[in-house]
Amino acid sequence: MSSFEFDRRQYLKMFEPKLLTVLREGYGLQAFKADAIAGLTVAIVALPLAMALAIASGTTPEKGLHTAIVAGFLISALGGSRVQIGGPTAAFIPVVFVVIQKFGYGGLILCTLLAGLMLIGAGLLRLGTLMKYMPQPVITGFTAGIAVSIFSSQVKDALGLQMQEVPAKFFARWAAYAQHIGTTRPAALALTVLGLVAIFGLRKWKPKWPGFLIALLLGTLAALALGLPAETIGSRFGDLPSALPDFHFPHIPFERTFELLPSAFTIAFLAGVESLLSAVVADGMTGGRHRSNGELVAQGVANVGSALFGGLPATGAIARTATNIRSGGRTPVAGMLHAAYLLVFMLVLAPLMRYVPLAALSAVLLVVAWNMSEFENFRNTLSAPKGDRLVLLLTFFLTVFFDLTIAIEAGIVVAAFVFMFRMAEAVEISSGVRMIDDDLRPGDPSREIDIQQRTRLPKGVEAYQIGGPLFFGAANRLDNLLDQFFETPKVLILRMRLVPVIDASGVHALRKLAERCHRKGIVLIVSGLQEQPNRVIARMKLEESPGELHFASDFDHAVRLAQRIAAPHPSAQAT
Repeated sequence: MSSFEFDRRQYLKMFEPKLLTVLREGYGLQAFKADAIAGLTVAIVALPLAMALAIASGTTPEKGLHTAIVAGFLISALGGSRVQIGGPTAAFIPVVFVVIQKFGYGGLILCTLLAGLMLIGAGLLRLGTLMKYMPQPVITGFTAGIAVSIFSSQVKDALGLQMQEVPAKFFARWAAYAQHIGTTRPAALALTVLGLVAIFGLRKWKPKWPGFLIALLLGTLAALALGLPAETIGSRFGDLPSALPDFHFPHIPFERTFELLPSAFTIAFLAGVESLLSAVVADGMTGGRHRSNGELVAQGVANVGSALFGGLPATGAIARTATNIRSGGRTPVAGMLHAAYLLVFMLVLAPLMRYVPLAALSAVLLVVAWNMSEFENFRNTLSAPKGDRLVLLLTFFLTVFFDLTIAIEAGIVVAAFVFMFRMAEAVEISSGVRMIDDDLRPGDPSREIDIQQRTRLPKGVEAYQIGGPLFFGAANRLDNLLDQFFETPKVLILRMRLVPVIDASGVHALRKLAERCHRKGIVLIVSGLQEQPNRVIARMKLEESPGELHFASDFDHAVRLAQRIAAPHPSAQAT
């Protein structure tokens, strides 16, 4: 077999759907039962979200359902993750709302088609791995900004304001709210409060119950029983179609393609980042490993499919994916069944959905906005070095006050300049230093030193050394560290005496490594922290946890600590 043929086979392997992998491994009745239950659970969660997200995006609720059905099925059937659940997500609301206002729904269809083709191209060019290098402050900044935008978009329905169109721009929107604040409907406000109390109350007392759906049911029953004068899905949009989504969409303004390219790029970027972040979270929960480039291709195909059925942009949804895993879903069949359940719900329940109050749907989206804000993560990043804070706040404010496309571009550019500045400061310190010294040539003096040091390690203890700045471009090197062991150690010593600088992404990577070690029963010891990494880690509250994470002043201290941890328990020796 030639090397070309081998490379081609390896290349094609990256795009093989996980569904085929599962079927090849063997798929039985027990697995189907687990997937059927998980798919039903996710569908119950996705039903109100799909409608609410579509309405918030400036279109009709059935568009959200069609997207969840078509794109959700394709993402699970063709994707590179075993448990990814796809559909419309809150991240798209600001950009979709603006596109519909400027170019009409036909413009959005073209945007979604272009974004799908971009995602397919990115996957085929193997750009999926580059998504790992996205600076964490940029992600946190635009995610929090989107959360503020979603909150801002829901004030009209939450208060029942008597106004026509909601302006797309942030300041104009709030000026319009201020002008119409006197038209607040007490009934709408009461239904919004009821929905919020129901959702947060169920999260505290019955976290496994479908809070969003129960909030909608309570709001609908309250509005009908008390005859509340609240606007509903039926009063604004009419009856929902109780039929299969058909292969039909409005006129597409191809002549405006170049005008739509920036928005299409933003949709593709958001879909790629959110889907791969969701897949990484899923890997952490299941212990699996997704195919990032195959996932991008599947996301692209799903967005093209959604557009051809008149749907919205779609991507992997972190919350719905986590719900799938917690409910027992372990194969792509669960996601495919979730789409099938949604189709059944739409066909059967469409006549009843007209009675759902918009204020109740608004309560659902207000909670979604709070979840997206990741307030604790945002606050922690504000304790990061000045450059990370600048990137975070710049991305956040540009997302809220101007445009998401500009925010992402500016955030990445400024992050790159911050990186270059840090590299200029650290170049003398890091010259000739390896990132992880586990690949040394025979005769290398450092190799002899490492061999001497490794002979001092007790049984069940492993040690790795990092050299050079641990920043967003290098933080992902820690992801595969635990996969290098033939036998899982009891203790891992991570030597950081040669790390002069660490940023928010580096601390995030260390936190994730500590969590992975804990799940595998490994105690992590970080040794030899220099002044700047020690200060940043302390400010970002990555703290010592006995039996999970320890900090040692130097390697000798770390070895003594590892000896105590790895030593057999006296009771075990006695037996």
